[in-house]
Amino acid sequence: MIPKTKETQMPNNHKSTIPDLLNRLFGYDSFRPMQEEIVRHVLGKNHSLVLMPSGAGKSLCYQLPAMVFDGVTIVVSPLISLMKDQVDDLNAKGIPAAFINSSLPEDEYQTIYRAALRVHTRVHTKVLYIAPERLSLSSFRIFLDALSISLIAVDEAHCISEWGHDFRPDYRKLNYIRRKFPDVPCIALTATATKRVQEDILDQLSIPNAERFVASLNRENLTYLVQPKRDPDAALIRLLSQHKEESAIVYCFSRKDTEDLAARLSQAGFPAQAYHAGLDPDERRLTQERFVRDDVPVIVATIAFGMGIDKPDVRLIVHYDLPKSLEGYYQETGRAGRDGLPSECVLFYSPADKERQAHWIYQKDPAEQDRARENLNRMVEYCEQSSCRRAFLLRYFGEEPGEENCRGCDICLGEWEEFDATIIAQKILSAVIRTGEQFGITHVADVLRGSRSKKVIGAGHETLIVYGIARDFSKDDIRNIALQLIDKRLLEKADGQYPTLAVTERGREFLRSGSTLRLMRKNEPADAEEGLRKPPIDYDRGLFEALRELRRMLAEARNVPPYVVFGDASLQEMAHFVPMSKESFARITGVGEAKLEQHADIFLRYIRAYAKNHDLVEKRRPPTDPTRPQAAPGSSYMQTLDLFRQGLSPAEIAARRGLTVGTIVGHLERLAAHGEEIDVRPLIDQDRFHRILQEFERAETPWLSDVKNALGDDYSYEEIRLVRLSLRQDGPDTPREPTSSQS
Repeated sequence: MIPKTKETQMPNNHKSTIPDLLNRLFGYDSFRPMQEEIVRHVLGKNHSLVLMPSGAGKSLCYQLPAMVFDGVTIVVSPLISLMKDQVDDLNAKGIPAAFINSSLPEDEYQTIYRAALRVHTRVHTKVLYIAPERLSLSSFRIFLDALSISLIAVDEAHCISEWGHDFRPDYRKLNYIRRKFPDVPCIALTATATKRVQEDILDQLSIPNAERFVASLNRENLTYLVQPKRDPDAALIRLLSQHKEESAIVYCFSRKDTEDLAARLSQAGFPAQAYHAGLDPDERRLTQERFVRDDVPVIVATIAFGMGIDKPDVRLIVHYDLPKSLEGYYQETGRAGRDGLPSECVLFYSPADKERQAHWIYQKDPAEQDRARENLNRMVEYCEQSSCRRAFLLRYFGEEPGEENCRGCDICLGEWEEFDATIIAQKILSAVIRTGEQFGITHVADVLRGSRSKKVIGAGHETLIVYGIARDFSKDDIRNIALQLIDKRLLEKADGQYPTLAVTERGREFLRSGSTLRLMRKNEPADAEEGLRKPPIDYDRGLFEALRELRRMLAEARNVPPYVVFGDASLQEMAHFVPMSKESFARITGVGEAKLEQHADIFLRYIRAYAKNHDLVEKRRPPTDPTRPQAAPGSSYMQTLDLFRQGLSPAEIAARRGLTVGTIVGHLERLAAHGEEIDVRPLIDQDRFHRILQEFERAETPWLSDVKNALGDDYSYEEIRLVRLSLRQDGPDTPREPTSSQS
């Protein structure tokens, strides 16, 4: 039996608008996981904290309610450079939106003010983006007082917390707007926030009892690769060659590094521009604009570039140098593949980069050094992992991974073999003891390999019996084996400015006992080319490129980024299904009412002409859309399926996995859509099952909102979704909701 959950009521005059708005404005036939749950919670005028990875659809969680509420939705956003693109995208969907920041001339201010105040008219502003520093201005506060505000959305909400990785003091000014409008619902959104940061966000916004919606942070379309930093320029050029004519961001440690590397890449035939906080503001704005509009394919940047980047088709993120923290790394890699298509995240790692970071930490205020050092140590752990990197990332953020082989990182993609590690393990443990348990992995490896470094000679370690006894192992080999010894608790690593190794009691027993030990080693490290994932659908590359060029011309004429016209995922569907009529074009993901009206005729002309010249025919979209992302074995979905087959209910699975019941039901829906047999009847009281079934039949619709409104609060959305799942599996004659996914 599924427990009933507290449900919110939509405004009475909007009972059937959610599915209609989702399809008509956004061009989607179904919600992504958690979106519908969040939207309904917001429409019930409740506070919310939403943690979703980049590209998971956070923005829709306030944009759709904005079109249901009568007044204006205020969106606080940290970067003025992004606001215009976000507003252009909304306006292209037929959603009246505007922004207010320091880049606007006075006459435009007045026009926007008047439109925002024009409530209850057909053309008044529904979504208004503002920069947080505007809240300091008395004139702006007077303007806010005159507005009819229905919803306050705080984007990049982690910026409000001093414990976050990107604290912005201006965000603390949000307490004014919360005090001024205490009864207006507030939704705070971010891609990354530890438990401590979550608590701080809720405290600073005075919404301590807000419902928390925490989606899985697993970005299954991203491949994570760590490569040794040997000849990084050559490795980077190989990567860019594999992603020719695709957008890439390369992150560097310092401003000078970005300029030098951008110059070297341009000389090598890869047009690149540098971006950092030291550039003239106009130059920064122009560089970002050229990147977003596909005029410059490669940006070489410091971490000053990218927060909230709305460009969905970045295919490659490279960290040329070691990031400062896992939070920052996850946020930066999250800028890849926001449209859900396969993309890569490559990090070049050298222990020397750690020393460079440690020197930077030493320059910081003493109060900040411990936290910065802890962040660096976790980052190094990630780079030196000998097991799944995705699993390590998820655990760091408090999420248990589905399996230890994600098939999407260099560890899991590599060729591994088991080997007898008894002798080399004994040598490493002995070297740690002989050097006094006062040194880290690098020094121990140098001693074992017979290095003549100043540190080894200075410590007198060239005289030890273990000196030079492992010359047949590389430094990387010794490092990887030592990490596995830590995993097996034979070694332990102390935290601090200079992490040192010590042999545990279990390790000493291993040395005394003479027992054997088998570990894993990789035959060859997976490189970026091995990491490339196939696109979710096969499509005609020539037609796709022709449509990309058409998109570019239309975007240029309208002075908007290309993705505002259509995203890559929409173009790939067009190049796969080859729609020949407005009816079939309307079924392409991302084609809403406004875009159908604006673009269908010209895109159809191009598609028909290309199809005629290349003997292509239109493909019929099947009931279960093949473009929908697959729940591949090894994913989080498969762990849910395993537990379900063990007889656990969605509530029990949710409790065990630390997820919501709604998320687990979403997993079951996706699994069923891809052919897994999901028998949900034993989970629901039969009288309730048949009552819900009757309502679906009476309504002749698969939409949850209509059925839920008819059933009332006594029935939960989870129950209704499970009955709908059962309906879908019973046969083709049952009512079905279209299943094209968002991109």
